[in-house]
Amino acid sequence: MTTGLHPGGTPQDPPPTGNQPVPRQAPIGHGDLPADNRPRSSVITARAAASFEPVGRSVATARSFVRDTLQGWGFADIIDDAVVLTSELVTNAVVHAGTAADVLCLRSDDGARIEVADHYPEREIPLQGAAITMSSPDREGGRGLQLCAALASRWGVDYTPTKKLVWFQLDLPARPVGTRAAGPSLPAALLPLADGRVRVAVVQIDRTGSIASWNEDAEELFGYAAEQVTGKPLTDLAAWPHTPGTSTGIAEALRLSRWEGTYGIRGANGRVTPVYASHLRVRDTDGEPSTVCLLVRDHERAVLQTPLRGPAPDAASTPDGQNTDPFEVFIGSPAPDDLDGLLQRTVERARDMLDGDSAFLLLATDDETELEVRASTGLPSARQRFARVPVEAGPGRYGSARMPAVHEDLQAVPGAVPLLSGTGMRSVVTVPLKVEGRLTGSLGVAAEGPNKYSNEEALRLQFAADRIALAVESARLGELERLRRGSLSFLVEASDLLAGTLDRDQTLALMAQMTVPTLATWCAVYTIADQSSDPYLSYVLHEDEELIDGIKSLLSKIAPPDPVPTPGARVWAAPAEAAHQAALRTSMRSLGLGEPTRRVSSGIGPTLATASAVGGETVVLPLVARNRVIGMLTLGKPTDEHFRQEILELAEDLSRRAALALDNARLYSERTAISQSLQRSLLPPDLPHIEGVEVEVIYRAAGEGNEVGGDFYDLFPIRDGVYGFAIGDVCGTGPEAAAVTGLARHALRLLAREGFGGPAVLERLNSAILDEGARSRFLTLLYGELWPQEDGSAELKVVCAGHPLPLRLRQDGTVEPAAEPQPLLGVMEDLELYEQTVTLDPGDVLLCVTDGVTERREGTRMLGDDGLTDVLTTCTGLTAGAVAARVMRAVERFASDAPSDDMAILAMRVPGLQKD
Repeated sequence: MTTGLHPGGTPQDPPPTGNQPVPRQAPIGHGDLPADNRPRSSVITARAAASFEPVGRSVATARSFVRDTLQGWGFADIIDDAVVLTSELVTNAVVHAGTAADVLCLRSDDGARIEVADHYPEREIPLQGAAITMSSPDREGGRGLQLCAALASRWGVDYTPTKKLVWFQLDLPARPVGTRAAGPSLPAALLPLADGRVRVAVVQIDRTGSIASWNEDAEELFGYAAEQVTGKPLTDLAAWPHTPGTSTGIAEALRLSRWEGTYGIRGANGRVTPVYASHLRVRDTDGEPSTVCLLVRDHERAVLQTPLRGPAPDAASTPDGQNTDPFEVFIGSPAPDDLDGLLQRTVERARDMLDGDSAFLLLATDDETELEVRASTGLPSARQRFARVPVEAGPGRYGSARMPAVHEDLQAVPGAVPLLSGTGMRSVVTVPLKVEGRLTGSLGVAAEGPNKYSNEEALRLQFAADRIALAVESARLGELERLRRGSLSFLVEASDLLAGTLDRDQTLALMAQMTVPTLATWCAVYTIADQSSDPYLSYVLHEDEELIDGIKSLLSKIAPPDPVPTPGARVWAAPAEAAHQAALRTSMRSLGLGEPTRRVSSGIGPTLATASAVGGETVVLPLVARNRVIGMLTLGKPTDEHFRQEILELAEDLSRRAALALDNARLYSERTAISQSLQRSLLPPDLPHIEGVEVEVIYRAAGEGNEVGGDFYDLFPIRDGVYGFAIGDVCGTGPEAAAVTGLARHALRLLAREGFGGPAVLERLNSAILDEGARSRFLTLLYGELWPQEDGSAELKVVCAGHPLPLRLRQDGTVEPAAEPQPLLGVMEDLELYEQTVTLDPGDVLLCVTDGVTERREGTRMLGDDGLTDVLTTCTGLTAGAVAARVMRAVERFASDAPSDDMAILAMRVPGLQKD
């Protein structure tokens, strides 16, 4: 891949794509290409270009390039769409068209334009008539243009004589910077409540996102001294409510010119303090940007929150006679641009309008059979957020969802509003949110006293609900669309990562790292070796690394979940129950109150922080591959948190991909273990000790994961005082060649110990190889017998059947061949072989190698027999091990590439008699 970054410039036409575009005639009966209606006056402020080779891995690299580029430009709102479109278009170029892909990103004030070009201009875009679907979503190709039409603001196709270019434009959504407003004068009794002393934490964040300053109120609120946090990223402390594909992240919020909202800060005691924050982006005199963050406790948000603009108390219309928008009357202006902000503003205004103690809003699921808690105020919202209750009949139902309802005293009708159970609320009024007759949600206001509300309050609240129902539904659909786009991008990246490894442990780690913290706060993976085995806890991960050991200890003390193959997520209550019991036991012990009545198993001793981390909702998803449950993926939330249904559906999709990747890794590991076991059985056992002779062997098999190839060696005792040795090379490499090496090595040992001489041994081995028929392969072989002598020398009888000749190194440094060449094995039936006698004097070395050594290449150069001889002449006086090592180093250094052929080196040296 080659890339280039270009500074912004003056307004230009679209960047050149070679020569002037050549229009093409569309096929008869097909529609026209979309027109390029990009505003020609937009100013290009930055460019980034890259080229990608026509290989499959280029698609993932292109996605990363576009993601990094847009992230660097601050275009986080359009990253997911851009990545999906780029992935499809680059796939068309490098996979289907089979050419390199050129990607160009252009930044302008209103968005980004991305161009993908391939070098196959003869392959036109397959277009059809307007009445015919462009391409089925199940087909391999054709989806790129469908996605462009669905996601891009504008798109088009250009042809030139050298390339075909597909471009798309993504416009940035409008993002309000802020607004000025002032509230009216209020009596003291109506002013918001605050603590005796209001503390405002002032935190300054530099351009890298790290904390640059931390005032005394911040130390008091969160428990950290300034020196403890200075230089650390704010993201290490912020508990940001993040859902894939939706809302704004902390990093994006810090880059906005102005931002207000809520999130949490993890204090020194491990607890999360909800805060209301106001961010202001500034720059110093040197032009360095930074963000000033003002933080207060969430219940004191009135200190920082921008006052809402409402209509004049005595005016129902504006001065020009136009009626005021009822939506703005209730919500205020400007309305929040995200769903969570709109819902939170709604419940707060509803509570204030009816002078209630709490308020809540639920949204209906797609099938309208359940309501999901999405916003509340004055209630333990963390415990209830994303919890679901049925709408129709049944235990725990929400019976008043479809019609306005007033409950004067909930103690008289317990369970009528499940959300309020155990909260102390007595009276409640609820109204439905409806759009075109469909139930889309429910809005309620509650008070601690009974008989607080009547039908009049219900009518007022229903009027407000009718004003906001359409806006809420529109925002909900927008959030759902962003979530689906984010989920698609998430699954694409997850599939790439899981497909990139066949290592079981790495696959387990990837599964956990992809879910934490994107889908869950903590994750545990159980694996099942076979159908008769119990689930085994294989991997645990928490977003806070300090809690991992505690969670692992707790989970190891409770029974694992049942391996049920039913698809979908199911709730697993055991971790939360064990965590609650352990926390109770720890608390009572610390207070000196003894043990609780209900005791947990001995050995469980997690800290309160661990118990809180595991004490929320826990779900289990089966890992099913090839119709077999191979494990379970367990996802958990901290205390009082629940999973959204969309997150569970995304986790289910991920679990299917992860299960297949894990099973592939298991199969690969099993096949590798079997292969390595069989290969090791083909290697000779440990070399025997030969009195008066030094022996050293170096063996290298070509190919990843191969321990045995086409080259082989052996050294074995034949009878007392006589040893056989062999070094050979079977045609080819890999398992097929290794099978012939096993035949040759075992046949040599058997025939030699039966008393056959060298020629007879090789002739019978030749017959055995030819009997293999189509599986036979020709074989070069150097075989010999070794007799150590009493005078310190050694006598050898050798037969060299088509093999590189053995080299003899004398003490004076001369090198000469120690045998003559003879026909190789596995080609002719009738061979006339003979053996030659060689005497090694004290200090002599006999070097035997395979052709992988002599045929080592670097371009047109080859080591050859002469090069090997030159290396051996420098080995005078070295031991056999030193000679073999020097030869191997020379071979490896001869070329920079890894060896492509098997190599074997057998060195024998006669040191001579030792003098007393």
